[in-house]
Amino acid sequence: MAVEFKLPELGENVEKGDVVRVLVAVGDSVKVDQSVLELETDKATIDVPSSVAGVVKEIRVKAGDKVKVGQVVLVADEAAAGTADPKAKPVAPAPAPDRTDPAPPAAVAAAADSTPRHEVIPISAARVAPAAAARVVPAVSAGPLVPAAPSVRKFARELGVDVRAVGGTGPGGRIGQEDVKDYVRSELGGGGTARALQTLPLPDFSKYGEVDVKPMSSIRRKIAEHLTAAWQAPHVTQHDRADVTDLEQFQKTYGPRVEEAGGKLTVTAILLKVCAHAMARFPQFASSVDMANESIIFKKYCHIGVAVDTANGLLVPVIRDADRKTVTEMAVELAVLSQKARDRKLSLEEMAGGVFSITNLGGIGGTSFTPILNRPEVAILGVSRAATEPVWRPSAPSAPGQFVPRLMLPLSLSYDHRVIDGADAARFLRFVAGALEQPMTMYL
Repeated sequence: MAVEFKLPELGENVEKGDVVRVLVAVGDSVKVDQSVLELETDKATIDVPSSVAGVVKEIRVKAGDKVKVGQVVLVADEAAAGTADPKAKPVAPAPAPDRTDPAPPAAVAAAADSTPRHEVIPISAARVAPAAAARVVPAVSAGPLVPAAPSVRKFARELGVDVRAVGGTGPGGRIGQEDVKDYVRSELGGGGTARALQTLPLPDFSKYGEVDVKPMSSIRRKIAEHLTAAWQAPHVTQHDRADVTDLEQFQKTYGPRVEEAGGKLTVTAILLKVCAHAMARFPQFASSVDMANESIIFKKYCHIGVAVDTANGLLVPVIRDADRKTVTEMAVELAVLSQKARDRKLSLEEMAGGVFSITNLGGIGGTSFTPILNRPEVAILGVSRAATEPVWRPSAPSAPGQFVPRLMLPLSLSYDHRVIDGADAARFLRFVAGALEQPMTMYL
Protein backbone atom coordinates (compact mmCIF):
# COMPACT_ATOMS: atom_id res chain seq x y z
CA MET A 1 0.00 0.00 0.00
CA ALA A 2 1.30 3.42 -0.93
CA VAL A 3 1.49 5.93 1.90
CA GLU A 4 2.34 9.61 1.91
CA PHE A 5 4.81 11.24 4.26
CA LYS A 6 3.84 14.85 4.87
CA LEU A 7 6.01 17.50 6.46
CA PRO A 8 5.11 17.34 10.18
CA GLU A 9 4.76 20.17 12.69
CA LEU A 10 8.23 21.69 13.14
CA GLY A 11 7.72 23.80 16.26
CA GLU A 12 5.88 26.82 17.57
CA ASN A 13 5.13 29.39 14.82
CA VAL A 14 7.19 27.45 12.25
CA GLU A 15 5.06 26.89 9.15
CA LYS A 16 7.59 26.29 6.37
CA GLY A 17 11.25 25.83 5.49
CA ASP A 18 13.78 25.55 2.66
CA VAL A 19 14.96 22.11 1.56
CA VAL A 20 18.74 21.89 1.97
CA ARG A 21 19.17 18.22 1.06
CA VAL A 22 16.99 15.21 0.34
CA LEU A 23 18.60 12.34 2.25
CA VAL A 24 16.89 9.44 0.40
CA ALA A 25 16.35 8.43 -3.23
CA VAL A 26 13.68 6.52 -5.12
CA GLY A 27 14.13 2.81 -4.38
CA ASP A 28 15.63 3.33 -0.92
CA SER A 29 14.13 1.55 2.06
CA VAL A 30 12.99 3.95 4.75
CA LYS A 31 12.37 3.18 8.41
CA VAL A 32 10.23 5.10 10.89
CA ASP A 33 12.25 7.91 12.50
CA GLN A 34 14.91 7.77 9.77
CA SER A 35 15.98 11.24 8.61
CA VAL A 36 14.77 11.84 5.06
CA LEU A 37 15.13 15.59 4.70
CA GLU A 38 17.46 18.35 5.84
CA LEU A 39 15.42 21.52 6.22
CA GLU A 40 16.38 25.11 6.99
CA THR A 41 13.63 26.90 8.87
CA ASP A 42 13.63 30.51 10.02
CA LYS A 43 15.16 29.34 13.32
CA ALA A 44 17.55 26.48 12.58
CA THR A 45 18.59 23.72 10.21
CA ILE A 46 17.01 20.43 11.22
CA ASP A 47 16.75 16.83 10.07
CA VAL A 48 13.17 15.72 9.42
CA PRO A 49 12.47 12.09 10.43
CA SER A 50 10.01 9.93 8.51
CA SER A 51 6.80 8.75 10.12
CA VAL A 52 6.31 6.02 7.48
CA ALA A 53 8.21 2.85 6.62
CA GLY A 54 8.61 1.27 3.20
CA VAL A 55 10.36 1.62 -0.14
CA VAL A 56 10.47 5.12 -1.60
CA LYS A 57 8.41 5.25 -4.79
CA GLU A 58 8.23 8.98 -5.36
CA ILE A 59 9.95 12.11 -4.02
CA ARG A 60 8.02 15.33 -4.45
CA VAL A 61 10.57 17.88 -3.24
CA LYS A 62 14.13 18.78 -4.16
CA ALA A 63 16.96 20.91 -2.78
CA GLY A 64 16.02 24.59 -2.88
CA ASP A 65 12.26 24.03 -2.70
CA LYS A 66 10.16 25.80 -0.08
CA VAL A 67 7.88 23.34 1.71
CA LYS A 68 5.03 23.94 4.13
CA VAL A 69 3.77 21.92 7.07
CA GLY A 70 1.34 19.30 5.71
CA GLN A 71 2.89 19.22 2.24
CA VAL A 72 3.65 15.74 0.81
CA VAL A 73 7.39 15.08 0.81
CA LEU A 74 7.53 11.51 -0.48
CA VAL A 75 5.41 8.44 -1.20
CA ALA A 76 6.50 5.03 0.07
CA ASP A 77 5.27 1.48 -0.55
CA GLU A 78 4.65 -0.23 2.79
CA ALA A 79 4.10 -3.66 1.30
CA ALA A 80 7.51 -3.64 -0.34
CA ALA A 81 9.14 -3.32 3.06
CA GLY A 82 6.85 -5.89 4.67
CA THR A 83 5.92 -3.45 7.41
CA ALA A 84 3.02 -1.21 8.10
CA ASP A 85 3.02 1.95 10.11
CA PRO A 86 -0.31 2.45 11.87
CA LYS A 87 0.25 6.21 11.86
CA ALA A 88 0.53 6.41 8.07
CA LYS A 89 -2.56 7.09 6.02
CA PRO A 90 -3.26 5.65 2.54
CA VAL A 91 -2.93 7.97 -0.39
CA ALA A 92 -6.29 9.53 -1.12
CA PRO A 93 -7.45 12.51 -3.10
CA ALA A 94 -6.74 15.57 -1.05
CA PRO A 95 -9.77 17.66 -0.11
CA ALA A 96 -9.88 21.21 -1.31
CA PRO A 97 -7.97 23.39 1.14
CA ASP A 98 -9.94 25.64 3.42
CA ARG A 99 -8.82 29.15 2.58
CA THR A 100 -10.86 30.87 5.26
CA ASP A 101 -8.35 29.97 7.99
CA PRO A 102 -10.59 30.63 10.98
CA ALA A 103 -8.64 31.63 14.05
CA PRO A 104 -8.83 29.17 16.98
CA PRO A 105 -11.08 30.04 19.89
CA ALA A 106 -9.35 32.25 22.46
CA ALA A 107 -9.49 29.53 25.11
CA VAL A 108 -7.81 27.00 22.79
CA ALA A 109 -5.11 29.47 21.74
CA ALA A 110 -4.39 30.37 25.35
CA ALA A 111 -4.07 26.70 26.31
CA ALA A 112 -1.69 26.03 23.41
CA ASP A 113 0.58 28.92 24.36
CA SER A 114 0.54 28.36 28.13
CA THR A 115 3.89 27.81 29.84
CA PRO A 116 4.31 26.17 33.24
CA ARG A 117 5.70 28.03 36.22
CA HIS A 118 4.77 31.63 35.47
CA GLU A 119 2.58 34.29 36.99
CA VAL A 120 0.55 37.01 35.27
CA ILE A 121 0.22 40.32 37.11
CA PRO A 122 -1.80 43.27 35.75
CA ILE A 123 0.23 46.34 34.90
CA SER A 124 -0.47 49.18 37.32
CA ALA A 125 -1.88 52.45 36.03
CA ALA A 126 1.47 54.12 36.74
CA ARG A 127 3.25 51.55 34.56
CA VAL A 128 0.68 51.71 31.74
CA ALA A 129 0.92 55.49 31.36
CA PRO A 130 4.56 55.76 30.17
CA ALA A 131 4.14 52.68 28.01
CA ALA A 132 1.02 53.89 26.26
CA ALA A 133 2.99 55.51 23.45
CA ALA A 134 4.49 52.14 22.53
CA ARG A 135 1.16 50.34 22.51
CA VAL A 136 -0.08 49.32 19.07
CA VAL A 137 -3.27 47.39 19.76
CA PRO A 138 -6.29 48.95 21.40
CA ALA A 139 -8.54 46.69 23.43
CA VAL A 140 -10.68 44.76 20.96
CA SER A 141 -13.66 42.79 22.17
CA ALA A 142 -14.28 39.27 20.94
CA GLY A 143 -16.15 39.30 17.69
CA PRO A 144 -16.67 37.39 14.46
CA LEU A 145 -13.70 35.76 12.75
CA VAL A 146 -12.02 37.82 10.06
CA PRO A 147 -10.61 36.55 6.74
CA ALA A 148 -6.80 36.41 6.85
CA ALA A 149 -4.20 33.83 5.86
CA PRO A 150 -2.10 32.07 8.54
CA SER A 151 1.00 33.98 7.45
CA VAL A 152 -0.85 37.29 7.88
CA ARG A 153 -2.11 36.30 11.34
CA LYS A 154 1.43 35.34 12.35
CA PHE A 155 2.78 38.63 10.97
CA ALA A 156 0.18 40.55 12.99
CA ARG A 157 0.98 38.61 16.19
CA GLU A 158 4.71 39.36 15.83
CA LEU A 159 3.89 43.09 15.63
CA GLY A 160 1.52 42.89 18.60
CA VAL A 161 -1.52 43.67 16.44
CA ASP A 162 -4.99 42.19 16.95
CA VAL A 163 -5.90 41.20 13.41
CA ARG A 164 -9.58 41.92 14.16
CA ALA A 165 -8.72 45.61 14.43
CA VAL A 166 -7.29 45.75 10.91
CA GLY A 167 -9.43 46.70 7.95
CA GLY A 168 -9.00 44.41 4.95
CA THR A 169 -8.71 45.76 1.41
CA GLY A 170 -8.78 42.40 -0.37
CA PRO A 171 -11.77 40.60 -1.89
CA GLY A 172 -14.53 40.25 0.66
CA GLY A 173 -12.56 42.34 3.15
CA ARG A 174 -9.66 39.86 3.26
CA ILE A 175 -6.68 41.16 5.26
CA GLY A 176 -3.17 41.13 3.79
CA GLN A 177 0.26 42.03 5.18
CA GLU A 178 0.07 45.51 3.65
CA ASP A 179 -3.16 46.10 5.56
CA VAL A 180 -1.39 45.17 8.81
CA LYS A 181 1.52 47.48 7.96
CA ASP A 182 -0.85 50.35 7.17
CA TYR A 183 -2.59 49.80 10.51
CA VAL A 184 0.70 49.93 12.41
CA ARG A 185 1.73 53.10 10.59
CA SER A 186 -1.51 54.77 11.52
CA GLU A 187 -1.30 53.72 15.19
CA LEU A 188 2.37 54.51 15.76
CA GLY A 189 4.00 57.84 15.14
CA GLY A 190 7.78 57.51 14.89
CA GLY A 191 7.69 53.72 15.12
CA GLY A 192 5.23 53.48 12.27
CA THR A 193 7.32 55.82 10.16
CA ALA A 194 10.44 53.78 10.83
CA ARG A 195 8.66 50.58 9.78
CA ALA A 196 7.25 52.29 6.71
CA LEU A 197 10.76 53.19 5.60
CA GLN A 198 11.56 49.48 5.32
CA THR A 199 9.03 49.13 2.50
CA LEU A 200 10.37 52.04 0.44
CA PRO A 201 12.22 50.92 -2.70
CA LEU A 202 15.98 51.32 -2.69
CA PRO A 203 17.80 53.26 -5.39
CA ASP A 204 19.39 51.41 -8.29
CA PHE A 205 22.91 50.99 -6.89
CA SER A 206 24.14 49.41 -10.13
CA LYS A 207 24.16 52.90 -11.69
CA TYR A 208 27.21 53.69 -9.57
CA GLY A 209 29.17 50.47 -9.99
CA GLU A 210 29.07 46.70 -9.86
CA VAL A 211 26.83 45.08 -7.25
CA ASP A 212 26.11 41.53 -6.15
CA VAL A 213 22.60 40.74 -4.89
CA LYS A 214 22.20 37.66 -2.68
CA PRO A 215 18.91 36.52 -1.17
CA MET A 216 18.69 36.30 2.62
CA SER A 217 18.85 32.83 4.10
CA SER A 218 15.85 31.75 6.17
CA ILE A 219 17.85 32.24 9.36
CA ARG A 220 19.13 35.69 8.36
CA ARG A 221 15.63 36.74 7.32
CA LYS A 222 14.19 35.62 10.65
CA ILE A 223 16.94 37.46 12.55
CA ALA A 224 16.08 40.67 10.65
CA GLU A 225 12.35 40.29 11.30
CA HIS A 226 12.84 39.35 14.95
CA LEU A 227 15.16 42.25 15.75
CA THR A 228 12.94 44.71 13.90
CA ALA A 229 10.00 43.65 16.05
CA ALA A 230 12.16 43.69 19.20
CA TRP A 231 13.29 47.26 18.52
CA GLN A 232 9.73 48.48 19.05
CA ALA A 233 10.27 48.12 22.82
CA PRO A 234 11.80 51.22 24.48
CA HIS A 235 15.41 50.16 24.99
CA VAL A 236 17.77 51.61 27.58
CA THR A 237 21.33 50.36 28.21
CA GLN A 238 23.10 50.54 31.56
CA HIS A 239 26.90 50.18 31.65
CA ASP A 240 29.17 49.09 34.49
CA ARG A 241 32.52 47.39 35.10
CA ALA A 242 33.51 44.48 37.32
CA ASP A 243 36.93 43.88 38.83
CA VAL A 244 37.63 40.28 37.72
CA THR A 245 41.28 40.11 38.76
CA ASP A 246 40.56 37.45 41.38
CA LEU A 247 38.05 35.72 39.10
CA GLU A 248 40.79 35.19 36.52
CA GLN A 249 42.85 33.36 39.13
CA PHE A 250 39.78 31.29 40.04
CA GLN A 251 39.44 30.28 36.40
CA LYS A 252 43.09 29.22 36.21
CA THR A 253 42.81 27.19 39.40
CA TYR A 254 39.54 25.36 38.69
CA GLY A 255 39.53 25.43 34.88
CA PRO A 256 41.21 21.99 34.57
CA ARG A 257 38.50 20.40 36.72
CA VAL A 258 35.78 21.74 34.41
CA GLU A 259 37.74 20.65 31.33
CA GLU A 260 37.87 17.11 32.68
CA ALA A 261 34.07 17.15 32.76
CA GLY A 262 33.96 18.24 29.10
CA GLY A 263 33.40 22.01 29.44
CA LYS A 264 35.36 25.23 29.74
CA LEU A 265 35.27 27.58 32.72
CA THR A 266 34.50 30.77 30.80
CA VAL A 267 33.15 34.06 32.07
CA THR A 268 29.91 33.24 30.25
CA ALA A 269 29.50 29.96 32.15
CA ILE A 270 30.05 31.79 35.45
CA LEU A 271 27.65 34.57 34.43
CA LEU A 272 24.90 32.00 33.86
CA LYS A 273 24.94 31.19 37.56
CA VAL A 274 25.36 34.82 38.63
CA CYS A 275 22.43 35.99 36.47
CA ALA A 276 20.25 33.17 37.78
CA HIS A 277 20.84 34.50 41.31
CA ALA A 278 20.24 38.08 40.12
CA MET A 279 16.85 37.20 38.60
CA ALA A 280 15.77 35.49 41.80
CA ARG A 281 16.38 38.83 43.54
CA PHE A 282 14.99 40.97 40.69
CA PRO A 283 12.12 38.91 39.19
CA GLN A 284 11.05 41.63 36.75
CA PHE A 285 14.13 40.75 34.66
CA ALA A 286 12.56 37.33 33.94
CA SER A 287 9.24 38.75 32.75
CA SER A 288 7.45 39.66 29.53
CA VAL A 289 5.17 42.60 28.79
CA ASP A 290 1.68 41.86 27.48
CA MET A 291 0.39 45.30 26.45
CA ALA A 292 -2.69 43.84 24.76
CA ASN A 293 -3.92 42.63 28.16
CA GLU A 294 -2.08 45.28 30.20
CA SER A 295 -0.24 42.58 32.16
CA ILE A 296 3.26 41.53 33.07
CA ILE A 297 4.03 37.80 32.92
CA PHE A 298 6.54 36.76 35.60
CA LYS A 299 8.20 33.45 34.78
CA LYS A 300 9.06 31.24 37.71
CA TYR A 301 11.55 29.18 35.72
CA CYS A 302 15.10 30.24 34.88
CA HIS A 303 16.10 29.39 31.30
CA ILE A 304 18.92 31.61 29.99
CA GLY A 305 19.88 32.02 26.34
CA VAL A 306 23.49 32.46 25.22
CA ALA A 307 24.19 34.11 21.87
CA VAL A 308 26.51 32.06 19.64
CA ASP A 309 28.24 33.56 16.60
CA THR A 310 28.01 31.17 13.64
CA ALA A 311 28.73 31.37 9.93
CA ASN A 312 24.98 31.40 9.32
CA GLY A 313 24.13 34.18 11.76
CA LEU A 314 23.54 34.65 15.46
CA LEU A 315 21.80 31.73 17.19
CA VAL A 316 20.70 31.63 20.83
CA PRO A 317 20.62 28.17 22.43
CA VAL A 318 19.00 28.07 25.87
CA ILE A 319 20.45 26.65 29.09
CA ARG A 320 17.47 25.36 31.04
CA ASP A 321 17.07 25.64 34.82
CA ALA A 322 20.25 27.66 35.32
CA ASP A 323 19.23 28.19 38.94
CA ARG A 324 19.35 24.43 39.58
CA LYS A 325 22.64 23.56 37.89
CA THR A 326 26.27 23.95 38.88
CA VAL A 327 28.66 26.11 36.90
CA THR A 328 30.40 22.92 35.70
CA GLU A 329 27.14 21.41 34.44
CA MET A 330 26.28 24.56 32.55
CA ALA A 331 29.81 24.88 31.12
CA VAL A 332 29.53 21.35 29.69
CA GLU A 333 26.04 21.98 28.32
CA LEU A 334 27.10 25.31 26.83
CA ALA A 335 30.03 23.65 25.01
CA VAL A 336 27.70 21.04 23.48
CA LEU A 337 25.03 23.54 22.41
CA SER A 338 27.57 26.00 20.98
CA GLN A 339 29.07 23.29 18.80
CA LYS A 340 25.63 22.19 17.64
CA ALA A 341 24.88 25.82 16.74
CA ARG A 342 28.04 26.06 14.64
CA ASP A 343 27.22 22.72 12.98
CA ARG A 344 23.64 23.86 12.27
CA LYS A 345 22.26 21.00 14.34
CA LEU A 346 20.35 22.92 17.00
CA SER A 347 16.74 21.84 17.38
CA LEU A 348 13.96 24.39 17.73
CA GLU A 349 13.31 23.24 21.29
CA GLU A 350 16.93 24.00 22.21
CA MET A 351 16.39 27.67 21.28
CA ALA A 352 12.98 28.13 22.91
CA GLY A 353 11.80 29.20 26.35
CA GLY A 354 14.51 31.67 27.38
CA VAL A 355 13.70 34.37 29.93
CA PHE A 356 16.99 36.30 29.74
CA SER A 357 19.98 36.37 27.37
CA ILE A 358 23.76 36.80 27.58
CA THR A 359 25.91 37.87 24.64
CA ASN A 360 29.70 37.89 25.07
CA LEU A 361 31.84 39.73 22.50
CA GLY A 362 34.93 39.77 24.69
CA GLY A 363 36.68 37.22 22.50
CA ILE A 364 36.52 39.67 19.59
CA GLY A 365 37.13 42.97 21.35
CA GLY A 366 35.43 46.25 22.12
CA THR A 367 34.87 48.31 25.26
CA SER A 368 31.03 48.38 25.37
CA PHE A 369 27.96 48.01 23.18
CA THR A 370 24.16 48.20 23.32
CA PRO A 371 22.65 44.72 22.74
CA ILE A 372 19.11 44.49 21.36
CA LEU A 373 16.50 42.63 23.37
CA ASN A 374 15.68 39.06 22.42
CA ARG A 375 11.90 39.56 22.25
CA PRO A 376 9.72 38.74 24.20
CA GLU A 377 12.43 38.91 26.88
CA VAL A 378 12.89 42.25 28.65
CA ALA A 379 16.64 42.22 29.37
CA ILE A 380 19.94 41.10 27.86
CA LEU A 381 23.47 41.28 29.27
CA GLY A 382 26.35 42.19 26.98
CA VAL A 383 29.98 41.44 27.87
CA SER A 384 33.01 43.10 26.28
CA ARG A 385 36.74 42.41 26.51
CA ALA A 386 38.38 42.72 29.92
CA ALA A 387 41.41 45.01 30.13
CA THR A 388 43.99 45.80 32.80
CA GLU A 389 43.53 49.36 34.06
CA PRO A 390 44.94 51.50 36.87
CA VAL A 391 42.42 51.56 39.73
CA TRP A 392 42.78 53.94 42.67
CA ARG A 393 42.96 52.31 46.07
CA PRO A 394 42.34 54.74 48.98
CA SER A 395 44.88 55.11 51.71
CA ALA A 396 44.86 52.68 54.63
CA PRO A 397 46.51 52.85 58.06
CA SER A 398 49.40 50.76 56.78
CA ALA A 399 49.81 52.21 53.29
CA PRO A 400 49.13 55.46 51.40
CA GLY A 401 46.61 55.60 48.56
CA GLN A 402 47.88 54.41 45.21
CA PHE A 403 46.89 53.21 41.73
CA VAL A 404 47.02 49.44 41.30
CA PRO A 405 46.61 47.35 38.11
CA ARG A 406 43.26 45.52 38.03
CA LEU A 407 41.54 43.47 35.34
CA MET A 408 38.23 45.24 34.59
CA LEU A 409 35.35 43.62 32.69
CA PRO A 410 32.87 45.92 30.85
CA LEU A 411 29.20 44.94 31.24
CA SER A 412 26.26 46.37 29.25
CA LEU A 413 22.67 45.65 30.29
CA SER A 414 19.88 46.54 27.84
CA TYR A 415 16.36 46.46 29.24
CA ASP A 416 12.74 47.21 28.37
CA HIS A 417 11.84 50.45 30.13
CA ARG A 418 8.14 49.56 30.11
CA VAL A 419 8.66 47.08 32.94
CA ILE A 420 12.15 47.85 34.31
CA ASP A 421 13.10 51.20 35.82
CA GLY A 422 16.58 52.66 35.55
CA ALA A 423 17.30 52.29 39.25
CA ASP A 424 16.38 48.61 39.11
CA ALA A 425 18.69 48.09 36.14
CA ALA A 426 21.56 49.81 37.98
CA ARG A 427 20.98 47.61 41.05
CA PHE A 428 20.78 44.45 38.92
CA LEU A 429 24.03 45.22 37.11
CA ARG A 430 25.78 46.21 40.34
CA PHE A 431 24.67 42.88 41.85
CA VAL A 432 26.18 41.03 38.87
CA ALA A 433 29.43 42.99 39.08
CA GLY A 434 29.64 42.49 42.84
CA ALA A 435 29.07 38.73 42.49
CA LEU A 436 31.91 38.49 39.96
CA GLU A 437 34.20 40.36 42.37
CA GLN A 438 33.04 38.67 45.59
CA PRO A 439 30.94 35.55 44.81
CA MET A 440 29.75 35.11 48.40
CA THR A 441 27.78 38.36 48.12
CA MET A 442 25.19 36.37 46.11
CA TYR A 443 24.20 34.64 49.33
CA LEU A 444 23.93 37.70 51.58
